[in-house]
Amino acid sequence: MLGSGLLLVAILAYLSVMVLASVWQQKIRGKLPPGPTPLPFIGNYLQLNLKDIYSSITQLYENYGPVFTIHLGPRRVVVLYGYDAIKEALVDQAEEFSGRGEQATYNTLFKGYGVTFSSGERAKQLRRFSIATLRDFGMGKRGVEERIQEEVNCLIKVLQDTCGAPIDPTVYLGKTVSNVISSIVFGDRFDYEDKEFLSLMQMMKQMNEFAASPTGQLYDMFHSVMKYLPGPQQKIIKNSQKLENFMIHKVKQNHSTLDPNSPRNFIDSFLIHMQKEKNVNSEFHMMNLVMTSLSLFFAGTETVSSTLRYGFLLLMKHPDVETKVHEEIDRVIGRNRQPQYEDHVKMPYTQAVINEIQRFSNFAPLGIPRKTIKDTTLHGFFVPKGTEVFPILGSLMIDPKFFSNPQDFNPQNFLDDKGQLKKTPAFLPFSTGKRSCFGDGLAKMELFLLLTMILQNFRFKFPTKLEDINESPKPIGFTRIVPKYTMSFMPI
Repeated sequence: MLGSGLLLVAILAYLSVMVLASVWQQKIRGKLPPGPTPLPFIGNYLQLNLKDIYSSITQLYENYGPVFTIHLGPRRVVVLYGYDAIKEALVDQAEEFSGRGEQATYNTLFKGYGVTFSSGERAKQLRRFSIATLRDFGMGKRGVEERIQEEVNCLIKVLQDTCGAPIDPTVYLGKTVSNVISSIVFGDRFDYEDKEFLSLMQMMKQMNEFAASPTGQLYDMFHSVMKYLPGPQQKIIKNSQKLENFMIHKVKQNHSTLDPNSPRNFIDSFLIHMQKEKNVNSEFHMMNLVMTSLSLFFAGTETVSSTLRYGFLLLMKHPDVETKVHEEIDRVIGRNRQPQYEDHVKMPYTQAVINEIQRFSNFAPLGIPRKTIKDTTLHGFFVPKGTEVFPILGSLMIDPKFFSNPQDFNPQNFLDDKGQLKKTPAFLPFSTGKRSCFGDGLAKMELFLLLTMILQNFRFKFPTKLEDINESPKPIGFTRIVPKYTMSFMPI
């Protein structure tokens, strides 16, 4: 009874503080970008469709302009919509907007550590080290290219064994892409039927799905209370600990066989750097090693596999596009050698198709939230230090100023009048500024090699009529997901 009473008092005290904070925030609203009036504690919850927050944000943009303020529960967030606002913040004021915003689902796992979800000096040191180390292990060079080719060859063998039967490509692509980053981080790959590997992929998938769900959005807004309540968030909390324990075990394995003069992988390099800085106050410690390795493994698995899975669906829906890619592969590469990444400069149509798949899919229109690290102004509005900022990168992908008929899938969006690849400033699938994705080089190489190597060996077939293909991503929260489908890989 005493424990229940204390919990009730704590909850009431928390709610009271949140109400007072909300009242105070409303007093200073005149200095901030405009936006809908928030209610105490719940903020603008009643004005948002938790099943499709992206569409709600678009509607608010139409009412308030490219820079506006919303309240997600007790959290005040400044939203940036459109190319000009995003460029002014993330490029022109890159330092001011270099902090990392809150995402409760992922903060439950990473806790502010690691290269992706940290801020300040920690983020700068870990990012600098990670970029240099990945470059040492061949990021963007022949070493990583060979690893990708070897992994795709394993996938091709598995697809050949399906003998053209309809399959869901989700797990197949996920295993392949995950093994590429595993070879860099751990120095080894998983067998496709490894139970631990399959369990890890399932937990990461569940975490992404929860973060996008309405319950996940509520957890994001009210995690300080919900983390103590029963519900699906408790499974996410348990899975977060399992993922952390897995990575701790991997680090210990590496440490037991470490040769300081011959690093085998990313973990080895971090361990060696830890030894060099063990007597100073450094960000190179065990927690940052575990969480940086985990964030690389996490990020290196989902994005590329989802993009390709959606790409296959779009190519089946638009067989004329698939035919043109096959023709370019035959003309530039032929059938007697496997594709190499250097081929992409001679294959503008294939590259345009990949870019258009990324643009059209628009899986993560929010990206990863930012936070201001100092007081600043944006579009003439005051944005105080510590303000969470949502740069809506998805708004760039549907801007008719840059893409004609953005609701249609059309690779010509990325080709000039001569059929050559053209640059479009609004095409920022990996974000921009000081916190952009530093794995973009690896992702671009994977997308090109996976698509061309698979199409060199197969044609795609949809089990029923092409008009039955639903090519519209399903909106969930701040994300969009690929419709589920099956397909056949027909050997050429």
